[in-house]
Amino acid sequence: MKIFVPGRLCLFGEHSDWAGGYRCLNPQLKKGYTIITGTNQGIYAQVKLHPTQLIISSTLNDGTIQEPICLPMERDALLTEAKKGGFFSYAAGVAYQLLTHYPINGLELDNDLTDLPIKKGLSSSAAFCVLVVRAFNRLYNLKLTLKEEMELAYLGETTTPSRCGRMDQACAYGNRPIMMVFDGESTEVIELKVPQDLFLVIVDLGASKNTKEILQQLNQCYPVASNEVQQNVQKYLGTISAQITQEAVDAIERGDAPQLGILMKRSQQEFDQHLIPASPEQLTAPLLHQLLNYPPLQPYILGGKGVGSQGDGTAQFIVKDEASQQKFIQIIERDFPQMQSLKLTIKASKKVKKAVIPAAGYGTRLFPATKVVKKELFPIIDQDGRAKPVIMAIVEEAVSAGIEEVGIVVQKSDRQLFEDFFKEPPNSELFPKLSPENQEYSKYLQDLGERITILTQEEQEGYGHAVFCAQEWVQDEPFLLLLGDHIYASTQESSCASQMLDIYEQVGQSVVGLTVMPAEIIHKAGCITGVWQEPNSLLTVTQFYEKPDIEYARTHLHLEGMAEDNFLAVFGMYVLEPQIFTYLAENINHNIRERGEFQLTSCLDKLQQNEGMTGYLVKGEYFDIGMPEFYRQTMIDFRHASEQGNS
Repeated sequence: MKIFVPGRLCLFGEHSDWAGGYRCLNPQLKKGYTIITGTNQGIYAQVKLHPTQLIISSTLNDGTIQEPICLPMERDALLTEAKKGGFFSYAAGVAYQLLTHYPINGLELDNDLTDLPIKKGLSSSAAFCVLVVRAFNRLYNLKLTLKEEMELAYLGETTTPSRCGRMDQACAYGNRPIMMVFDGESTEVIELKVPQDLFLVIVDLGASKNTKEILQQLNQCYPVASNEVQQNVQKYLGTISAQITQEAVDAIERGDAPQLGILMKRSQQEFDQHLIPASPEQLTAPLLHQLLNYPPLQPYILGGKGVGSQGDGTAQFIVKDEASQQKFIQIIERDFPQMQSLKLTIKASKKVKKAVIPAAGYGTRLFPATKVVKKELFPIIDQDGRAKPVIMAIVEEAVSAGIEEVGIVVQKSDRQLFEDFFKEPPNSELFPKLSPENQEYSKYLQDLGERITILTQEEQEGYGHAVFCAQEWVQDEPFLLLLGDHIYASTQESSCASQMLDIYEQVGQSVVGLTVMPAEIIHKAGCITGVWQEPNSLLTVTQFYEKPDIEYARTHLHLEGMAEDNFLAVFGMYVLEPQIFTYLAENINHNIRERGEFQLTSCLDKLQQNEGMTGYLVKGEYFDIGMPEFYRQTMIDFRHASEQGNS
């Protein structure tokens, strides 16, 4: 299994984690607020199970291969190694904490690539701790949430001589920006939406600072200030920093790069005024301020500030655009060869524009009707009392969510059938016989057809193969996947597909729609389990299982808080990152089949293991038309459900 964890950059709110933590001792202090984002660089590893040992090997970012370490998975041995300090102590500390709390065995981890600068205020040690926690979590299916991964990584690092802050492990959230709020021992995480790309440059100043001294001198100002210098430190790390950080949240969610530049400048000015007197030797930072004000850089930057504990360590700049990012780096390389620059692009939240509907099956369970009519063309009655084929209702579901293009995957022999329905007008004999209302509706149908591309599955090799046939059309974009024999009715104003896209925009990773299913029919469905992020709404998916028997479901798939013998099953709707095609291609290229065909479920499981996936309990119902008894019930129930959802 491959795992990647980025470093983390504190965009705003440095020192706020420990400062907010002092509210345990002095409730009059203000909460701490910070904005964190993952870097584009990070730590990569290949991981696998080991029965008895923790084996860590590592290649540093300069290409140096460190001698592997092998430790028995025993608490005393792990704790001894953790207390020694050094690179491997982090893995030992994390393993010690995990072994204390969970029934695990060993792990083999090969950190084969690190392109993140070490000891430069980008939380490389925290990233490594998160990586080790995540490896255990995924290999042993511990069902840890992101916050729990962060907490265990923090405990693991603090088991070593290292002293990290609470914000450091925010790299667990990947490359998307988050706001963290620190209130004593509690930490709140709020994920931020980014409407357009933001371009930054991180600069290692090539100098030195004493972080330990900075923290020691600033901590002397807490929990109660005894002089004006200490009062100013508390003022900045409390009210001033909180205000700037919250304004920065608004700017990020507007995509307002110029305003972020203004706020970075303001943040640095306030920091200098209020904190330098508390640690003048370390925080005066002449090299940092030289670079912030360096004339050749000014045409390309919108603002900048120090990073982390500040001082002459690392600087961050927000620049005007991608070209300015490159020009900035060229100037640094030319004029400050001792410095190292890294690009950081905070990518805009991806918009889902395409939907895929596989409709290439034989419909054997509906034979002999499917000998003459494709099941996707079976009629249903919508809330307006209009008879329409199932495929049209599915397309309308996608379009209702703002989908711009729909790809329908069909058998080669059926291509013309679907083309005729969506793209051809009624023939000259039929059209005059239609009512004026239906003549107008015919035009609507052709307008709908302009959004549709008919894709072909040359050979019927399974559902996963049908999805794979859309790869070239989808390209490198996230997409909405809808089943060709399911129709949907929302129980609220927002359609089921709209709900799914909203959740995708919120979490920034693949989403599987879920429904509650009783034990007596769970053997007919794809089932999932995970860890609730929001009870009865959102969860982190930890396992997919296709058509489990009831005993397996009770033992492995039941979620805490759900009624006995109720489980979460697939709703028949997904928003998937394009990486799903990589896992489908692996199965197809290596002829890995299940029940004689290339299936989707095992690839979804790989996707959630390697990329993460969110489950969402859809506020709505799905109606299956894939079997005679289901189709009969759908004809009875669908119109009524649609009317309720639109009332």
